[in-house]
Amino acid sequence: MENLDDTFAALAHGARRTILKELRSGEKSLSELAGSFDMSQTAVSKHVRILNEAGLVRVEQRGRTRFCQLNDDPMQTARQWITDYEAFWQNQFENLARHLAKDGL
Repeated sequence: MENLDDTFAALAHGARRTILKELRSGEKSLSELAGSFDMSQTAVSKHVRILNEAGLVRVEQRGRTRFCQLNDDPMQTARQWITDYEAFWQNQFENLARHLAKDGL
C-alpha cells in the first residue's frame, strides 16, 4: 500500500487513464500511443513517465524505440484498498438501517 498515493495521482488525469486503456490490449510503442491523442509525442511521453514512476507502466528501450506495457499490480492494490472501504461503508449503512428500523423510522 506504500505507493497508493502515486497510483491515485497517476490515475487522476484522463489522458493517463486512456493510455492505460490503450495498453490493456498489449504492448505499444510510444509513437503508437501518441497517435491516439491530439497532443504532441512529448506530452504523451510525460504522461507515460508519470505512469512509469507510479509503477503502472513498464517502459523498455529497444533500439531507438520505447515500448510500453501495462503493469496492473498497483491498480490491484488500489482495488483492494477501495474494496476494504466498501465493506466498511456497507457495514455502516446496515447498522444505520437497523437503528432506524428499531426506532420505527
